[in-house]
Amino acid sequence: MSDRPLSLFKLSIAIATGVWLGFIAIALTTWLASRYLFPQSLAPVAQAVEQLGKPPATAPEPPNRMFEQYQQNLQKQEQQQALDQARSNARNLSNPKCQFWLQQDQNAPSEKTRANVLQFCD
Repeated sequence: MSDRPLSLFKLSIAIATGVWLGFIAIALTTWLASRYLFPQSLAPVAQAVEQLGKPPATAPEPPNRMFEQYQQNLQKQEQQQALDQARSNARNLSNPKCQFWLQQDQNAPSEKTRANVLQFCD
């Protein structure tokens, strides 16, 4: 009778090993079948998993040239309106500094002369 507990233990080990090997066989078969029967269906999943592993790349956005040109044109228009107002304002006729810079801006326009017209004229 001492042989019986040992054979029960061997039987339990054999059953556990069979269940474990059966699970491995089913998992391997399922993996191989999905890999060879449906390779294109897993491609998006593989790409998504690959992208999740990478840190997000933050590239600086290129400046919008049209918007920059718009802003520059808007500034030039505002500056031109301010110069036109300075030239047409009757109070500036009696201001010698304003008259000087208006004349300078008319003869040789530059950023400096425009800035001085805006500074010294009303």
